[in-house]
Amino acid sequence: MSRAPFWRALAAFAVIATSLVLAFTMSPRLGLDLRGGTQLVFETRDSPTVKADSEATDRALDVLRRRADALGVVDPTLVRSGERRIIVELPGVLDPQQAADTIGKTAQLSFHAVKGVAEEGSEDAKEAMRDESGQLLKLGPSAISGDGVRDAGERSDPQQGPGWWVSVEFRDAGAWQKLTGEVACFPAGDPQRRLAIVLDNEIISSPQLDPSIACRAGIPGGGTDITGDFTLEEARELAVLIKGGALPVPLEMVEQRTVGPTLGSDAIEASAKAAVVGLILTTLFIVVIYRLVGLLAALALACYGLISYAALVAMGATLTLPGLAGFVLAIGMAVDANVLVFERAREEYASTPRRGLRHALDRGFKNAWSAIADSNITTLIAAGLLFWLASGPVKGFGVTLGIGVLASLVSAMLITRVLTSLVIDRVSPRVSGIGSVGRVRTWLTRRDPQLMARRRLWLVVAGALTVVALAGLFARGLNFGVEFTGGRLVEFATSRPVAAETARQAVSSAGFPTAVVQASGEDVSVRASGLEIADVNRIQQALAEVGGDVTKSRDEFIGPSLGEELRRNALIALGVAIAAQLAYLAFRFRWTFGTAAVSALVVDVSVVIGLFAWLGKPIDGVFLAAMLTVVGYSVNDKVVVFDRVRELWAVHRKDPLAKSVNGAILQTMPRTINTGLGALFILMALAVFGGDTLRDFAIALVTGIVVGTLSSSFVAGPLAITLDRFDRQPPPEPPQPRVRRAREGTGAVL
Repeated sequence: MSRAPFWRALAAFAVIATSLVLAFTMSPRLGLDLRGGTQLVFETRDSPTVKADSEATDRALDVLRRRADALGVVDPTLVRSGERRIIVELPGVLDPQQAADTIGKTAQLSFHAVKGVAEEGSEDAKEAMRDESGQLLKLGPSAISGDGVRDAGERSDPQQGPGWWVSVEFRDAGAWQKLTGEVACFPAGDPQRRLAIVLDNEIISSPQLDPSIACRAGIPGGGTDITGDFTLEEARELAVLIKGGALPVPLEMVEQRTVGPTLGSDAIEASAKAAVVGLILTTLFIVVIYRLVGLLAALALACYGLISYAALVAMGATLTLPGLAGFVLAIGMAVDANVLVFERAREEYASTPRRGLRHALDRGFKNAWSAIADSNITTLIAAGLLFWLASGPVKGFGVTLGIGVLASLVSAMLITRVLTSLVIDRVSPRVSGIGSVGRVRTWLTRRDPQLMARRRLWLVVAGALTVVALAGLFARGLNFGVEFTGGRLVEFATSRPVAAETARQAVSSAGFPTAVVQASGEDVSVRASGLEIADVNRIQQALAEVGGDVTKSRDEFIGPSLGEELRRNALIALGVAIAAQLAYLAFRFRWTFGTAAVSALVVDVSVVIGLFAWLGKPIDGVFLAAMLTVVGYSVNDKVVVFDRVRELWAVHRKDPLAKSVNGAILQTMPRTINTGLGALFILMALAVFGGDTLRDFAIALVTGIVVGTLSSSFVAGPLAITLDRFDRQPPPEPPQPRVRRAREGTGAVL
């Protein structure tokens, strides 16, 4: 074994061994959409005295973290996003109202001396607050704020009865003793012998001081008990708010997602089924087409899955539902690099069979590298844009897609190469799978169809298809999800099937005639703006009358300002993706190729968006992930075609460009078909097992892959030929043969 293969094999072994160790010693971090719980997104607002900058947001984050810890939530996650947003994830908390009220309540706590009782309708009443009994009290200035509280907790004593109270300890015992000492100077029964504890401009307790407390002496020790008719839950919640302290700035909840644990487990099971079925179908397909090297590539694909998973857990990445879809989808995309290598190896063996299978395989890896690198870079651009411009679960999709692309490179260019190099000299050309160019390539070579002779027809057809697709935007409009419009989306599971019209009538009878209601079997979704938690409960009760037992499986709220921001970011992400692809292609090839590829890309995007408009499918974050994946995949396909055009044109410089484009399309068609089928197996598995959300995701990608594959040949190719008349740049230079010194003792020039 030569030095290079030895080190290659050693590197492959090290990668696989490391991945195995990571996979079996670390656990994945599941997103709330997979394990159940509530995610809240708060945005800080300016107060009259404090500006909501990053420093104030960090202080607010500390307060929220103390509250989450005091609630006893297992493994809560709190992070700052941007300058003014805080993301709170509470696993296992399925009551969004309780979570929002307890975690995000402003809790501006203060202690005041009572200055008397205000009469109804008087001038004093305008500034007074009502106590627990409804009596108007005039209050003095705040003597102690929430920042002065050291600790608080719920307490009970069976010897004193079944009630609960809240015990409070102050940081400054002197301030508390001074306040109580001043109040104690008024006689028993006087309203001014009372203290008012104010939480968010509401008196939560206004006790009389005990007669035993002397004037000016006050209560020593820096502690007190807040008594009242508290239940355990009420006492605990009040203690959490007091102990958490006052927020430095007000918070506004701009997003809330709640997912039941059943829905999360179903999503994991569906994605696992899709992965297993898709991998089996892909393995069978690649083995049938490429025989032994296909079987070894399938083993490398299994290693790809291991490497991707190990990288995710090592990075501490959160696996979300779209992220799982990206992980499964990348299995199909990982096939592409292997297919490119094997097709180039077949060509090399067909042209020089006397040099043997190993030479053909080595040349296949070398000749395919340019197209593999370019196509993977374009997909990484899309994944990077998802990470930087998207939010929530879609960001997780970008992470898993990016890791999948890098893992596929390791799988194909390292592991597949090591495995095939070990056995290629021990098998016959027929068994190897690269001993012939295949039936499709043989048929195309024999027929030699002149596809570019009708390039104007293909462009007219593409233009007509784009017009029909875009007409859906005007005829039907886009069904934007709550992520882009703002509002609330709630999904219910009923114990018996409910017809769509019956569900609509039930929701309308609950007081929401304009809500968008969809029903499929035992699943009902309701989407509307302005829905509050109490409204959701009313809808749930109305559906229970027609659907039996009703459970809430999903609840998402997006504030209008955040919805507008997400919609704007989606357009920016799509525009930046297209511009980035154009810039990269123009740099790697020539501006005519880049313009042709991006123009064809616009056709692909228009068809997918138009199809969703005509079908009324939701345009949401998962759709955005699908669209940017289509962008990456479509450009990937066009890079492969133009890479071959550049190669052929350099050899046949005197021939018209149309001949090189036609030849490139025919030569890359086996790869295009095989890669497309590999991805379609995965997507069909997602569509069958993945539920409604992943089914729409699969529909978008299947459409994008089919249209993107066709547009590479029938839109990008003809456009490149048309634009070439405006390009004065000469054809590319032919590759120069490498000449190296002959080995000593021979006269051969290698």
